[in-house]
Amino acid sequence: MGLYANFQISGSAISAQSLRLNTIASNMANAETVAASEQEAYRARETVFQSLLLDARRPAETGVRMLGVVESQAPVRSRYQPGHPLADVQGYVYTSNVNTVEEMANMLSSSRAYQNNVEVLNTSKELLTRTLALGNN
Repeated sequence: MGLYANFQISGSAISAQSLRLNTIASNMANAETVAASEQEAYRARETVFQSLLLDARRPAETGVRMLGVVESQAPVRSRYQPGHPLADVQGYVYTSNVNTVEEMANMLSSSRAYQNNVEVLNTSKELLTRTLALGNN
C-alpha cells in the first residue's frame, strides 16, 4: 500500500465522519421536539458505514462507504400534557427517542475519528514532501 492509498482511505473516513456529525447534530436539534402521535414523533437516526479493504484490482474503492441512515427502533416517549396544543384525545404528547447523553458520546467519538484522519492526511503529506525533497538532492 502506497502513501496515495492513505489519502483515499483517510479522505473517505473524513467524509463519513462529517456525515455522522451532521446526523448527530440533527438528532440533537430534534431531541425535544413534540408531536401529536407516535407515528409523527422524531426518531433518532444513525449512519451505517462499511469499511472497504484494499484490493489491488480496485484501489479507488478503498476506505469507507456510507450504506445509509437508519432510524432507531427505540420507543418514543409520551408525556401527559392535556393543555398542549398537540395533545391527543387522552392528553398525551409524544417526544423524540433521542438519548442526548448517547448522542454526545457519539459526537465525541466521531469528532476524534475525524481529527485522527486529518492527522493521517497531514502525516502522509509530510512524508510525500520529504520523499520528493530527497529526490531533488
